[in-house]
Amino acid sequence: MFGWIIPPPKPSKKSKGIFFQERQRKITSLKRMGFLKSKALEEAMLKIPREVFVPFNYRDHTYEELPFPLPGKKATISCPHSYPMFYEAIELSPGDRFLEVGTGSGYGAVLAAEIVGPEGLVTSIEIDHDTFLYAKKRISLFKYPNLFLVKGDGGKGYLLNSPYDKICLTAACNKIPPPLVNQLKEGGKLITPFEVYGKSQDLILLEKKADGKITKRSIEKVLYVPLQGEYGR
Repeated sequence: MFGWIIPPPKPSKKSKGIFFQERQRKITSLKRMGFLKSKALEEAMLKIPREVFVPFNYRDHTYEELPFPLPGKKATISCPHSYPMFYEAIELSPGDRFLEVGTGSGYGAVLAAEIVGPEGLVTSIEIDHDTFLYAKKRISLFKYPNLFLVKGDGGKGYLLNSPYDKICLTAACNKIPPPLVNQLKEGGKLITPFEVYGKSQDLILLEKKADGKITKRSIEKVLYVPLQGEYGR
């Protein structure tokens, strides 16, 4: 799958205590590698059990740097480092109105809801029916009234809850969907995997300046599933 070697599925045998220890070690590793910097994100990653969002037959590998398949078309839960890589770059903060395009497992949406807190709002959109149902079930295990889950084409955004301080696409595009740029506040940030000439992907950070001008910069090379919907490739 997309260049990674995924271990064969098998029933999970690890206890909650073991998972918690592995979560602590992963956080320490992400800090040491420079991916994880902010206290709010560190606390969120420690609090939210990632293993709940990983399919049961892959759960014992939760804190390894591997993506795992989810129900739905080419759906995956991203590697653990992906979440701080995205959220630190956009400086996701308490009080932000945040839009996630591609709910996937639901883990990223719950992390974001914990970070933005009760004064913020998370809107997460998933286009695939099976993936949406998977995420909805897992998100329901957590009580975040500031998390709004939508079934639809994320490339079109969600006008009702806009404008957004921060927007995150969790799938690769070769054109940043104009509706998302339009729904981004002045001073806001958008991050997305961006396909370059159909060969490789760069993680692109877009900033909408106070005067409305757009700046972009590449953070690093990445590998993500393609964006679906009207603005998919």
